[in-house]
Amino acid sequence: MIVLHVSLPVDPAHRDDAIDLITDLVEQSNREAGTIDYRAAVDVQDENTIHIFEQYEDEAALESHTETDHYRAFQEESPALLAGEPDAVEFAVGEARELDL
Repeated sequence: MIVLHVSLPVDPAHRDDAIDLITDLVEQSNREAGTIDYRAAVDVQDENTIHIFEQYEDEAALESHTETDHYRAFQEESPALLAGEPDAVEFAVGEARELDL
């Protein structure tokens, strides 16, 4: 399994547009074969930071995601909506399990 955590610093002047763009990206990405889960959340300490959490079955599913029209549209449109460079971390996970909290 491949897990990504992406942090996006959103320009406050373009926050609504960024939220709309990310919402569309999340909805369409969750329909892709090989995507386990794709979610976005607003940071509770900074409303202008959006975190995207992505889970894919394997590297091929991640690669396929980067070739979709909705991902390419996001890549093209997002620079005008951000207040800086995104930060991304990729995790290769051999096994995952749910925890009872």
